[in-house]
Amino acid sequence: MKAIVIQKRGRPVAPNVALVDGFADPRPALGELLVRTEASALNSLDLWVGVGLPGIDTKYPFCGGSDGVGRVVAVGDGVDGAWIGRRVMLNAAVVRASVASPGVRSAGEDIEMIGEHRQGTHAEQFVAPASNVLDIGDADPVEAAAFGLTHLTAWRMLVTRARLKPGMMVLVTGIGGGVAVALLNIARHLGCEVIVTSRHQAKLDEAKTLGASYGILDDGGDWSKAVRAATGKRGVDIAADSVGKAVHSQCIRSLARGGVFVTCGTTTGGDAVTDLTRIFWNQLTLVGSTMGDMEEFAQVVSLFRIGVLRPKVDRIVRPGHAATAFERLEAGQQMGKLVIDWRDQ
Repeated sequence: MKAIVIQKRGRPVAPNVALVDGFADPRPALGELLVRTEASALNSLDLWVGVGLPGIDTKYPFCGGSDGVGRVVAVGDGVDGAWIGRRVMLNAAVVRASVASPGVRSAGEDIEMIGEHRQGTHAEQFVAPASNVLDIGDADPVEAAAFGLTHLTAWRMLVTRARLKPGMMVLVTGIGGGVAVALLNIARHLGCEVIVTSRHQAKLDEAKTLGASYGILDDGGDWSKAVRAATGKRGVDIAADSVGKAVHSQCIRSLARGGVFVTCGTTTGGDAVTDLTRIFWNQLTLVGSTMGDMEEFAQVVSLFRIGVLRPKVDRIVRPGHAATAFERLEAGQQMGKLVIDWRDQ
């Protein structure tokens, strides 16, 4: 089958991306579905896979992709054949069973990612556990692929982990990336005002058309003063970040008393310097968040299915132009999601 593969580890990633023919056809194992791909979407995770992730022995060439939508064409043992023909959307976060020693509390869910720990969705076909897909009926496959992982990640960050409530003030850093746009989307839907930051004025302007109340240009200085000015010196209730080291101190300084800093990623590095004095004196909470489970996935996808939440699609490309999409993602030029359309291959 045709697949978009990262041929070898390296930075930049885009030159190592190619569409190949003759990639091994996947086969559904026990409890799995085989899906003919209609659309897949890029995530920052695709770039991390290309650079090489610590602790993961990735074998190249590797087919990534953690967002996928398509029609089920076969099922493995133990799966109801009624799945065949249905259009499904993937939740790539597969929860592994955790095993605790007697008398020791479980450390929590352990996640294996399709497109990171195993071959992903950037191919004509992919396999996934039946327990990790949702039937989405006649939903547009391109929009569905653009929606999945980013909105699941944003939903867990804001709703589950940071406990967002209507009327709160939310800061979203690095608007333009898929998760950042999803954070804006969800916060606005839940009745919150949103302040966004970006290094690009054009992205700030577009974010305002999507519902952002304030846009702050990140010129490398301390933009937390602008956040406090926009909030009458109070600060924000939640700072939702995926940028990491470069903006961490500004996020902490932007929080109101009792505020929550929630992170799902560290694009600029994880070795941030923080302010413990401000954290304890203002009784701040620092929270980590990763992906989401199927209950959260069903919650947020239901809002997509009824048209309440829609993704922002930056560009749609054919598989043969995947390297240009990787290049755009790597340069941070996108506003929303980059989607690969696999139909009519």
